[in-house]
Amino acid sequence: MDVTSMPLQHQIGQRMMVGFDGPELSEDVIRLIREYKIGNIILFSWNITSKGQMMDLCRQIQELVLKETGLPAFIAIDQEGGAVSRLPSDATRIPGAMALAATGDPDCALEAGRITGRELRTLGANFNLAPVLDVNSNDDNPVIGVRSYGSEPETVVRFALAMMRGLKEGGVLSCGKHFPGHGDTSVDSHLALPTVDKSLEELRRTELVPFQAAIDAGIPAIMSSHILFPQLDPDVPATMSRRILTDLLKGEMGFSGLVLTDCLEMKAIRHSFGTVRGALSALKAGADLVLISHTASLAEEAAQAIYDAWNAGEFDAAEWNESLEKIAKLKWTYGTLPAADPEVIGCNAHRDTNMALLKRTISPVNVPGGRLPELGARPHFVGCPAFRATLVSSVKADEVTFPEYMAARLQGRATVSAPNPTEEDIAAVVRETSGATSIVVGTYNGHLHPGQIALVNALAKTGVPVIAVALRNPYDLKMLDRSVYSLAAYEYTDQLFDALVEVLQGKAVPGGKVPVDVMPS
Repeated sequence: MDVTSMPLQHQIGQRMMVGFDGPELSEDVIRLIREYKIGNIILFSWNITSKGQMMDLCRQIQELVLKETGLPAFIAIDQEGGAVSRLPSDATRIPGAMALAATGDPDCALEAGRITGRELRTLGANFNLAPVLDVNSNDDNPVIGVRSYGSEPETVVRFALAMMRGLKEGGVLSCGKHFPGHGDTSVDSHLALPTVDKSLEELRRTELVPFQAAIDAGIPAIMSSHILFPQLDPDVPATMSRRILTDLLKGEMGFSGLVLTDCLEMKAIRHSFGTVRGALSALKAGADLVLISHTASLAEEAAQAIYDAWNAGEFDAAEWNESLEKIAKLKWTYGTLPAADPEVIGCNAHRDTNMALLKRTISPVNVPGGRLPELGARPHFVGCPAFRATLVSSVKADEVTFPEYMAARLQGRATVSAPNPTEEDIAAVVRETSGATSIVVGTYNGHLHPGQIALVNALAKTGVPVIAVALRNPYDLKMLDRSVYSLAAYEYTDQLFDALVEVLQGKAVPGGKVPVDVMPS
């Protein structure tokens, strides 16, 4: 099929990706596919309830898109692992980027990528929006953190490229993100427009290193960031900047793969420029594929605006056709690969490998004498429930809390604390833990919620041995009293808790090494 000879509406549909609410194809998205010939779908955790349901949903998407457009669909998903996992509990959910880097062994990322790719391919998704290539050089980064492989470009390169290879071997497209780098921000682009005021030379020394390495290694896709880099382009963020997407990424850095935007409904774009304007500008800047992940009416408006702009002569025809041909080639390659036996999804072999990986990720940070204290007869477990630290995180709904789960497994007591406890809250927790032989506290982005840090340090003053476990960003541990034993565990999941049980019982020795600086001063 000559994609460049398709009707214009079909061509526009190939250059858009949309999402929808709920576990079934909505009437809105069916209309978008039928009327606007939208050819690509992104799935989130709210679209998925089980492996069987996901397989059925992906099959329906592919059948409908192929019938209406003549090409397979890209079915994309943010299955980074750890804090950003969309897969259901009956599939395998690998550790996140920083956790894998803590093993010190890139083969762990390679194997995690293989498992994820194999299961995604079998479930019906062919495009994984990973690995994250951001270098997390800012401790206060609210949106990247553990999604990054570390604070050094070389670490990110070693592990991200291994993940990329694993995903390819598993049979899915990979996508490096968020170009030219989201690691040195203190603003979440889901909520506002961040600014990184660095020169190109500064970016070349840090942020651009993993992207260049991934390009050289043949990464098939790169996602743009909604960040303003005023020394590169003072007027618009990277997603909308031709200087950044075409001149820098494609020209200077030599990337010839697929350029796609982050979701254009994120507030950095929607509130500052408007989603429809963002879509038009991104395509003109050099993006091949624009994401409008939630609102059908915005996707319709964008499709119509692109149609009108094309007819007004606002697009370069040669660039337009090049994008279409690039998309079609990848679709016929990755949209038609055979899937494995469905029994591979969440199989015992994958789960055993994944548990072994998880145990290797747990990292001692402050363990005087090299041994954790014994829990004793009356351990007390404390910590807040998980919450959505950023909108990209997987939805947390009716999940067991760390203290309750651990108390049940280790015959102790539990206190569920507030995400940012007050002085009164802290005093109440100290009273509740009276008589404990040990206290284990799970923190969750405590470096951005100082009440959690104050709680741990108050418990340390009781004289009872205190073990703090960072269940998301390990930067929490930097702020604790030196008497507190501390571990970095990187994710707030029941599978991680199971791995942690053996560590706290002394049956497993935590061997990870945190790939960022977290030692308390």
